[in-house]
Amino acid sequence: MTREKTQCCGQRWMVADVCGIICASITWFLVLYGEVCVCSIMLFSWEEYQVHQTIHFIIFQLLAFLSLSSHLKTMLTDPGAVPKGMLTEDTLERIQAMSTEVVYKCQKCCSLKPERAHHCSVCERCIRRMDHHCPWVNNCVGEGNQKYFVLFTLYIALLSMHALYWGIWQFVLCVGEEWRGCSAFGPPATTLMLIFLLFEAILFSIFTLVMFGTQISSIFSDETAIESLKSQRGMDQSHERGDGWKNLQQVFGGPLSMKWLNPLATTYYTRTSHEYSV
Repeated sequence: MTREKTQCCGQRWMVADVCGIICASITWFLVLYGEVCVCSIMLFSWEEYQVHQTIHFIIFQLLAFLSLSSHLKTMLTDPGAVPKGMLTEDTLERIQAMSTEVVYKCQKCCSLKPERAHHCSVCERCIRRMDHHCPWVNNCVGEGNQKYFVLFTLYIALLSMHALYWGIWQFVLCVGEEWRGCSAFGPPATTLMLIFLLFEAILFSIFTLVMFGTQISSIFSDETAIESLKSQRGMDQSHERGDGWKNLQQVFGGPLSMKWLNPLATTYYTRTSHEYSV
């Protein structure tokens, strides 16, 4: 049984989609904008509030690192692409004669189409257990990188909520101090920067929390977004669904441990049995 290691430093994977690259760049820009606010506004009052500012600076840096690491892993990891091929009708017939199960061919990428695989028009490949294509990570979310995508939504949500609290705290401080010694900029610039930071934090905390909950529900029920949509349309999507907790263990790489929360802990999977280990 062949195991494939999904990692950004192994098999190279990068989707050459202009829209996806722009959206992924915007994601990084927004996180870096938060860094600018932290260094030029929040830390400006460090001497007076050393303990509070130091603790929240460490928390912000940790969440930013985990968020961007998860984003990179999601973007640069093979989501479970089926190798392209020139599958002829004769070859398909021979495979079907040797197999006890129904074998399908993808007419778009001329390859065998495994069960629960779907063709992505952006990646131009069939993706095993494809959930959806996400432009914010410039990649499909599938069998090989779903863990990293879930962690990305989790850490962006936590980072946004933390920025929301810290931004409000700093704004109240600036108003209380009448804008003296609370920022490297003047009151108008500081106000605009904090308002944009708070708007960004509210928007992305809601969006990523919804995505995180949707992904966990999808994993637990063992039904991808595409399968859920087809099921709602009355299309046959019957497949054997495992236990919800075991489904989570498969995606996150084994029994519950700190590795579940580590985007640098590589997940292994088998293309035939979909079993995971770390």
